[in-house]
Amino acid sequence: MPAFLARLLYALAALFSRLPWRWQRAVAAALAMAWNRLDARESRVARQNLAIAYPDALPAEREIWHAAVLRTTALQFVETLRFWTRPAAANLALIRESHGTALFDDALASGRGLIVAAPHYGNWELLNQWLAARTPISVLYRAPESAVGEAFLRRVRANAGDRVTQIRADGAAVRHLVRLLRGGGVTGILPDQQPKAGEGEYAPFFGTRALTMTLLGRLAAKTGATVLFAYCERIGDGPDFALRIEPAPPGLTDADPRTAVAALNQAVERIARRDPAQYQWTYKRYSIRPPGSGERYPYPKAHEETAG
Repeated sequence: MPAFLARLLYALAALFSRLPWRWQRAVAAALAMAWNRLDARESRVARQNLAIAYPDALPAEREIWHAAVLRTTALQFVETLRFWTRPAAANLALIRESHGTALFDDALASGRGLIVAAPHYGNWELLNQWLAARTPISVLYRAPESAVGEAFLRRVRANAGDRVTQIRADGAAVRHLVRLLRGGGVTGILPDQQPKAGEGEYAPFFGTRALTMTLLGRLAAKTGATVLFAYCERIGDGPDFALRIEPAPPGLTDADPRTAVAALNQAVERIARRDPAQYQWTYKRYSIRPPGSGERYPYPKAHEETAG
């Protein structure tokens, strides 16, 4: 049954993705407006995250950013349906600019292994397809709670071809990635995904401590793999993108995990500040507070959902 329902969802997504782009933009605008008017989860979380990240901004200024975040989040959703259900070659044609690809090519040629850190900025599903077009890649992911959701996720990401291996973020994942990187392979990791309590370190992110993964830095230090940051940034009014690849900061592989996660968060923050509307502020990045700090869960209690 999960497989059947996943196929049905895929068919519906494919049907929607064939609508003219102006219609899809209209759907995204209506969705963003509904989130705001209904005080939906996306609206509440984005508003609170912006208050945490930009405490000195005027309330009216944050409201402008909040509306922009909802618009781009809805737009990212409809874009992703297109990328998941249309040929990868057609999707990659939407990348109008490419910056730093020589860094990627040099890292591949070195044979040392490569970790691509892809923050939740712009459209990371398009980035996934670009990477798969250049090299086989293993992608670490957190499985949805729903069996249908996981079947659907596996189905749509197969659109990038058989060059993508999806690895569940469980106990065996680290061993798999160490072997892969030592063999010169490539993996993609979302560096700003909050780990489980006890599995990371706290470091400032937009001035507030956030639980941050140590996995990326540990993998790089243990295997000697190169780390590059990469993202597909939305440009213009149409579904057009600029691919950007950048070197990782040197502190990312520091032996002190607190130093390493601080460098990681600084790199993600710098990217997110390029255009705050394109960052995933609808994610509960600050939901797990430091033990013993006395800090309260920052999101509205009346609508509390599962952390993260």
